[in-house]
Amino acid sequence: MTDWERLRVEERVRRSFARQSFMAHLGAELVLVEPGRVEIAVSRAEHLLQQHGYLHAGVLTSLLDSACGYAALTTMKEGTGVMSVEFKVNLLAPAAGERFVARAEVLKAGRTIIVCRADAFAVDGNAPRLVAAMQGSMMAIHGREGVSD
Repeated sequence: MTDWERLRVEERVRRSFARQSFMAHLGAELVLVEPGRVEIAVSRAEHLLQQHGYLHAGVLTSLLDSACGYAALTTMKEGTGVMSVEFKVNLLAPAAGERFVARAEVLKAGRTIIVCRADAFAVDGNAPRLVAAMQGSMMAIHGREGVSD
């Protein structure tokens, strides 16, 4: 992939992410976009916590899911949409920290199904701590009105 193609892929993903009102609601930001890899982060905020003061599992899962989806999108042709087909999340430790980062990568990109994995880390000034892991399947959607990158 040329530098120009990489830039076009990154611009497509960033434009799509900017339209995601749910990610905006969470205060999430797209940190890294590379072919087959994406990182999304969110800072700790009271409205994102569960009753014990940890980041809610639903927020963490949403970050992982979106990171996988956008990593998959980097492998697709322009104009293609992406949707989750299935995923499994393992919550490994309470999500305590000041910032949370979901790092996703494509394991295998097929024409229709893209298999991804993602890890979520809690960051609080120390070394990032792994708090969750996901494996998921994303589907490339072609020719469906309203579903595009």
